[in-house]
Amino acid sequence: MSEPKALTLLAIDDSAENLELVRAALEPMDVEVLTAVDPRVGFATFQKIRPRVVLLDLIMPHQSGIEILERIVTLDPVTDVILLTSHYSPESAVEAIQKGASDYWTKPLDVEKLRTRISGLLGDAARRRATLRLDRELLDAYQFEGLVGRSPLMLDVFARIRRIAAHFRTVLVTGATGTGKELVAQALHRRSPVSKGKFAVCNCSALVENLLESELFGYVRGAFTGALQDKPGLFEHADGGTIFLDEIGELSPSAQAKLLRVLQNRQVQRVGSVTPRSIDVRVVAATHRDLKAMVRSGQFREDLYYRLAIVEITLPSLASRREDLPLLQRHFVEKFAAEYGKPIFGLTRRAQTVMAAYQWPGNIRELENVIGNACMMAEGNLIDGSDLPENLRAPVSLGTTSTEPLLSMEEMQKRHVLHVLEAVGGHKARAAEILGIGRATIYQMLSKMKIEEESKPV
Repeated sequence: MSEPKALTLLAIDDSAENLELVRAALEPMDVEVLTAVDPRVGFATFQKIRPRVVLLDLIMPHQSGIEILERIVTLDPVTDVILLTSHYSPESAVEAIQKGASDYWTKPLDVEKLRTRISGLLGDAARRRATLRLDRELLDAYQFEGLVGRSPLMLDVFARIRRIAAHFRTVLVTGATGTGKELVAQALHRRSPVSKGKFAVCNCSALVENLLESELFGYVRGAFTGALQDKPGLFEHADGGTIFLDEIGELSPSAQAKLLRVLQNRQVQRVGSVTPRSIDVRVVAATHRDLKAMVRSGQFREDLYYRLAIVEITLPSLASRREDLPLLQRHFVEKFAAEYGKPIFGLTRRAQTVMAAYQWPGNIRELENVIGNACMMAEGNLIDGSDLPENLRAPVSLGTTSTEPLLSMEEMQKRHVLHVLEAVGGHKARAAEILGIGRATIYQMLSKMKIEEESKPV
């Protein structure tokens, strides 16, 4: 099986002679040349193949080059489109550039000019391959306990974990949803003296109030209806190890008080029991909320906050550590390529451009989901822009322009919720995490939207 060419070029021209000239000019080069004499066939080929370069005749039957240019740029704005014409005019040249053409050449085709242009693009491709090799080396150097980063912000996080792990009793990990708080908790556990002990996880936002106490602290037989036997809670389960309390800011006031007593006394009392049990557990608590603001507003106990935040680690958003994006992309490409058994080794320049322009509101978790989906979609050995979700290629702006109606805060909220839901494929729990709300809240909002839609007059 022959090696794939480094570059693909599509030539669309109603002159078969011109197409043969292009093919002959590039034959000695590492370029796959595709041709079409019919612009409709040419555009269909573009949709399927997504070539790096398109040579496009300006005047053709059925559709003009300008029309095809507009459709190509709409579908994939980073494609290198070069318009060719026998009838040059400054006006048409300006129009072509304004509509997204990268260049405007006159016929007959200057073969040496074409070869020089393609040589430059091949050089870019070679540099990208070298960059991929460098990224692999950097990824090995800048991985730390499952976390990836070389930005100053992340290197500081790594340093804090190293210093804290051997000594901590409680740690508070803060940061936006999707920044990797559980990975930090796991790193602290693995580097601690209790690394051979259990690592227990409790998502505080997923527990209803009347089950939280029995889940965390356990219960004895007969404590309530359905308690048919004694059951240890997560704190007892993690005795001699570490417990990770995710979304600690979602605890009710009564649950906060019970947790405070456990942290102070290092004892738990099962529901229905009068006998306390001593435990030796390291606690890592995490939240995306501003606990200091919650303390000031009376939503979170001040004494519990200071008990948890003896040491605090704050994780930066992906938007504030954009220099880590190439390493993270490489990390997830390797992960999913191995998982799906596909020979994918990187991203095209087009895909990198799209991802670099995106703001990543869902942080590392959103990036992981995007790369995972793209690896499933990719047909070649590189992820291209067309493999990425539509919301990345054409991000929805929540702002208004002079032609858009002014919206109420409620309508803006509704649109944003629906946008996030669409971006995560309708996964309500994941959307709730990105929005920073509980799952019950998002179900209530969606239920309200449905009622409002059904009540509208037909």
